[in-house]
Amino acid sequence: MEKSGNHIAYFASDFHLGAPNEDNSQERERKIVAWLNYISQDATHLYLVGDVFDFWFEYRNVIPKGFVRIQAKLAELVEKGIDVHLFHGNHDMWMFDYLEKELGIKIHADELRVKLDDESIYIAHGDGLGPGDRGYKFIKKIFRNSICQWLFARLHPNFGIGIAQYFSRSSRKKTGHLDEVYKGLEHEWIYEFIKKNNSQLKANTYILGHRHLPLHIIEEEFQYINLGEWLHSCSYAKYAQNKWELLQWCDGKATPLTSSHLL
Repeated sequence: MEKSGNHIAYFASDFHLGAPNEDNSQERERKIVAWLNYISQDATHLYLVGDVFDFWFEYRNVIPKGFVRIQAKLAELVEKGIDVHLFHGNHDMWMFDYLEKELGIKIHADELRVKLDDESIYIAHGDGLGPGDRGYKFIKKIFRNSICQWLFARLHPNFGIGIAQYFSRSSRKKTGHLDEVYKGLEHEWIYEFIKKNNSQLKANTYILGHRHLPLHIIEEEFQYINLGEWLHSCSYAKYAQNKWELLQWCDGKATPLTSSHLL
């Protein structure tokens, strides 16, 4: 359990840099860097909760090209003294130690529990939680297998990265439109996971991504914040002085996010 006190923390997820094409990705990357510049004025902690990249694989001497703006900015934030954390998502679970060694950020393959002031917080990307989706849960085990990772690393980067990017785009075309549809709490599988396991997890606040829909659900025993995504909503959460906000970065400004899903 990581502890801190009197800090200002920001949380964002699902940048999907690299998608859907280079031009759109670079435009979004510049927007993200502008946001990072903005939060650097008061941030003490930054948590990027998975799928920062639409695909990422670290060969021994090769990483995917591009993304230099955000990498440089994150390194700058670390040098400024901001505690930066980066989580594996389902699109970029093959992050190993390059970003940690080069940029000084902390990499998390699984959930993280932190203590901010009096707030006990559970942070995770959210993929594979809750009932169903057995196919993905099986594939996730394969992707995390060290032997499978070693075998993939034997492929030439041009071939291996090209194949992975193709499947990433195909997956989004099939399921991407479903992610942003709200059908009621009974259909929110991450919420159902939290509700079922809260007595064991014992957190006050749950911060997750993956859902691609900003949500702030307040219950008597806990609150659940889903961070949304940056392909459209550009949403994020801020914690300061025991107060939580779900915000949106729009036209170079931070504005409160107004939605019927802030329950």
